[in-house]
Amino acid sequence: MFRFSSRIEILKVVLLTLMLSSLRIQAAEDYIRIDEYVSQHPEQRTVMDAFSEIVRAPAEPIVAVPERPVRIAVIYPGLQTSDYWRRSLVSFEHRLRSIQLPYELKSFLSRPSVDSALQSQQLAEALQWQPDYLVFTLDIAPQSRMIERLIARGKPKLILQNVTTPLVRWQAHQPFLYVGFDHAQGTKLMADWMLKQINHEGKYLMLYFSPGYVSQMRGDTFAREVAQHSRVIQVAAYYTDGDREKAYTATLRTLEKHPDIKMIFANSTDVALGALCALRESDRLDILLNGWGGGDAELKELNHQGLDVTVMRINDDNGIAMAEAIKLDQLDQAQRVPQIFSGDIKLLNKDQLPAEVNKLKQQAFRLSDQPIETQ
Repeated sequence: MFRFSSRIEILKVVLLTLMLSSLRIQAAEDYIRIDEYVSQHPEQRTVMDAFSEIVRAPAEPIVAVPERPVRIAVIYPGLQTSDYWRRSLVSFEHRLRSIQLPYELKSFLSRPSVDSALQSQQLAEALQWQPDYLVFTLDIAPQSRMIERLIARGKPKLILQNVTTPLVRWQAHQPFLYVGFDHAQGTKLMADWMLKQINHEGKYLMLYFSPGYVSQMRGDTFAREVAQHSRVIQVAAYYTDGDREKAYTATLRTLEKHPDIKMIFANSTDVALGALCALRESDRLDILLNGWGGGDAELKELNHQGLDVTVMRINDDNGIAMAEAIKLDQLDQAQRVPQIFSGDIKLLNKDQLPAEVNKLKQQAFRLSDQPIETQ
């Protein structure tokens, strides 16, 4: 039974969490979820299904080669443990070569969250090169303002990666393509599994990414799923900026104040690995911990019983989707490119059979595990 001071402390945390959640939910309403978008644009379902078949099928060389190589600039927050961005780039180039589309590519890498100024410099450099297509992402407000200016210009054609929820305020002028994996869908799969493991009761820690898109779509989705169960209580929440050390420190701090927590929800790979380090150091691997994305680092820890569950993106689908979208556009068939491509995503837990995991790895990394031949 809680002492009075403990109840007061928990009440403060709950009230603060509700205040923060209401602000984040308001921001999340700026986005249109996939199902809602399709209901507003029912013609998109046929386009999306047909395009998904192209992505899954073997490459077909382009029939009308452009007069000059297509220029593509890629700006990725790829300097992190998650191999999602690296694999996306490798699978993208593999498919471009397989469809025999002549191209020139400039890639720019940065750290997530902390390198927004660098990303602005990289964007300026990329635009000075005058690319035909720009692959970018969205997580923090300054990026959103940059993107709005590009959409207003109309060129280069913008591919927004790791985003599958169109923005309400861009409905009149959308990017060329939203591509990635549904953060909310993946999070709901894990929430259902984790809640069953704790019998729908107990305390948990929320480790957000940085304030912005990923935290809203992953962390806030998890919080909403958990809020349906009155005996599950969030006792602390931290923004980590996707930094391992911050996740490690936040986990130790929470364990000190709430040693009886039953689970931790981590919003990204680096966040999960930072929390895992703290759990190992504290000999608390009894606490449920998730990954997000199912890259090599997470699969290793899943196999070693460090992580309990993750969702695995069929990673190379989004690199292939970008290449095929550009191909169709170059063939003047942009009407066959959907507004959103959301790749398949699968739940994996620590008890999964190795044969099942290997089969998914072969599918997910079918191109990115192959070296790219020098042109």
